[in-house]
Amino acid sequence: MRIRFRTLLATVSAILGLSVSVALAQPQIFITIGSGSTTGLYYPTAVGMATIINEADIGIRANARSTGASVFNARAIGQGQLQMALMQNNIAQYAYRGEGVQAFEGQPVKNLRAVAALYPEVVHVLARADAGIDSIADLSGKRVYVGDVGSGTEQDVMNILAAYDIDFSDLQSAVRGSAGDAVSLLRDNRIDAMFYTVGVGSAAITEAAQTAPIKVVPIGEEQLQMLEQEYAFYTPFTIPSGTYPGMQQDVQTVTLKAMLAADAALPEEAVYNFAKTLFQDKLDAFYNDIQNPNLKKYFTLETALEGVPIPLHPGAERFFREAGVEIPEDLVAETAQQ
Repeated sequence: MRIRFRTLLATVSAILGLSVSVALAQPQIFITIGSGSTTGLYYPTAVGMATIINEADIGIRANARSTGASVFNARAIGQGQLQMALMQNNIAQYAYRGEGVQAFEGQPVKNLRAVAALYPEVVHVLARADAGIDSIADLSGKRVYVGDVGSGTEQDVMNILAAYDIDFSDLQSAVRGSAGDAVSLLRDNRIDAMFYTVGVGSAAITEAAQTAPIKVVPIGEEQLQMLEQEYAFYTPFTIPSGTYPGMQQDVQTVTLKAMLAADAALPEEAVYNFAKTLFQDKLDAFYNDIQNPNLKKYFTLETALEGVPIPLHPGAERFFREAGVEIPEDLVAETAQQ
């Protein structure tokens, strides 16, 4: 009986020991990364990042979630539904400050923190070549797509027009709807111009320019400087000649940045390991395995904080300091605010 009891005790102990070992081996941090629609670049970027993190076995289990993109993602982090998310940097600032976009007015997302800026999302000002538009000043009296009510695009249009002392009342009509539909309206001569924030080489713009006389309108040097000085999230950008059919010279504009943000409540060690894995240990996979060519073309540690308008997560700050990246004073990490 005593032998059987000892055998049973040994068996139970072995099982318990195995259970403890298995439990300890399980990932302790779960991160859901908000992206965008499955047809855009945010979704494959988030999926690729999650795959790299999971395969690295760093104690984090990540998964990507298709969402309504930037505004939804910022709000979802604020509500604790997402732990990380991709979003435009202007939306991150509006969310953090509780202004600029109707969804955030009086409801700042104070637990929103930056991890890194990833790649440019360029503001294209497109016009029909036969509409007599050579400058943004020429948009007065024209039919112009300005984004949906309360959208980040609408705010960008207001900011850029204001640099020229123009507002929506100066337009013949301020057209709403989706940017994809607006490209078709421009091609079909139902609007004269449009603002479209998208990666350089957009297939939609290329296709439209192949079938209609469409050109890219520059932002003037003086206005570029005004925008850069007034808004932390705009940086100058040159769209190279030949990017689109019929485009015969470089065009100056501004770019926003697609950035990765996180909940301030995530442990510092988790965000540090996340950033170190993607941006250092597995950088080749980050460049080559994620289905987003902009990452390899534009992301570097040296530019990863350009255009970031909100404080860094402490884990991200720690990573960049160790990597020798200078951190602007206004990005120094803050503790979570309720």
